[in-house]
Amino acid sequence: MTGESRDVDEVLAQLQAYRAHDAPTHGGRVLSYVYDHGRPDLDEVAAQAMRLLQPVNGLDPTTFPSVALMESDLVEFGRTMLHGPAATGSVTSGGTESCLLAVKAARDLWVARGGRGRPRLVLSSSTHAAFHKAAHYFGLDVVVVPIDLETGRAAAGALEAELGPQVAVVVVSAPSYPHGVVDAVADVAGAAADLGIPCHVDACVGGWVLPWWEAAGGDPLPQWDFRVRGVSSISADIHKYGYVPKGASLLLFADGELDLARYFALTDWLGYPVVNPTMLGTRSATSLAAAWAVVQTLGADGYAVLTRRVVTATAGVLETIEGIDGLRVLGDPQGPLVAVAADEDVPPERRVDPLLWVAAVRERGFVLQGQPALSQADGTVVPHTAHLTITPVTEGLLGELLPALGDGADAARGHALPSPEALSHAGIPDPLALADAARSGGDLDLPTILSLIEALPRGESATLLSAFLQRFTAPRDV
Repeated sequence: MTGESRDVDEVLAQLQAYRAHDAPTHGGRVLSYVYDHGRPDLDEVAAQAMRLLQPVNGLDPTTFPSVALMESDLVEFGRTMLHGPAATGSVTSGGTESCLLAVKAARDLWVARGGRGRPRLVLSSSTHAAFHKAAHYFGLDVVVVPIDLETGRAAAGALEAELGPQVAVVVVSAPSYPHGVVDAVADVAGAAADLGIPCHVDACVGGWVLPWWEAAGGDPLPQWDFRVRGVSSISADIHKYGYVPKGASLLLFADGELDLARYFALTDWLGYPVVNPTMLGTRSATSLAAAWAVVQTLGADGYAVLTRRVVTATAGVLETIEGIDGLRVLGDPQGPLVAVAADEDVPPERRVDPLLWVAAVRERGFVLQGQPALSQADGTVVPHTAHLTITPVTEGLLGELLPALGDGADAARGHALPSPEALSHAGIPDPLALADAARSGGDLDLPTILSLIEALPRGESATLLSAFLQRFTAPRDV
């Protein structure tokens, strides 16, 4: 890269070459990170909408009223979908920003109501990392409640026992990302309401698919949205099962006072009055426009059709995994996310390590996601798992995916990863060397990396991975 001007075709050709390194975002072969609807017309309407709003600054909707109009339409759709007829809120840049704002609003309201000292955030060990990030940014202490190894969720009573005057907010998931199970929302939210504590439902993954799940033929779900007494806010990512480009999320509040607490406003400076409903000031309107256009195109009926495909595909995947010797589904998935663990009830020679299974399935054309094990505060260990995110296009690939899952298990069966002791004895790998090898075209040994995370103290492994990513994204002459 130089400072000289370049021909447009040359620039785009280089960008295309860069994209060739990426995992495929369409076609259904990556079962994490991407949510493929399988409809090219939705990609096209999103692209045209983004182009129309490309120069618009979302900072000031009084200057650009289209921003307010699109956001109002999405909030209206969302509160109908989530059964909160009086809910208010905003479109954010993604799930992390929605989670941050939900915690920020609850913290500020806690302070306004007389809270003193450091507020607390109560969650379970399966709650998304974004809430730990929010606590880190906004100065809350995190109380982590262990999950049950069989159900994949924290016991409602254990969460309720942590509620008290220092708690600014409690978080439950619908469903949790790691294991795809819906938390005991009604019990926890009701107990929180009795104490005047906000309860946030993290439906970043499920918010745009669970509303149609049962009608699409899925198993019955417990109530988890604004119909539940005590649910004070919900985050629901439009760029997941809303099938819009990254990044767009919806954050809704049942209570106007709590909603107002997410705002930042300042008039005590020499420039224009600053009123920010989100973390960002200046923000692109392109993602908002794409979200608006796709939601308007699909409507509730369109989401119902896509959800039926997801339900069918999820049932097929679950049936196949349950029939594979040496593997088991962790918990009872209530939606389109599936976590797969080794079946410890079979002898080691028949057991399938999920991380080795992920590697074997990748060789057969499908990318699953590995999740490391975690030692919980109560001494229990949640085993490492393989994670699958099922989307509408998965239905059309079942004829290839299901045999790949079975064949991958056959290839991995009876093999074991290096023990934590062996990894520790071998020494901590140099993160700079790992990054240099990866960005020069070599593949990362992800099963070993995840095993290393399990073997190291979590703070140490986090530092190692931060150093790795810093190096991986640095200019090429570094």
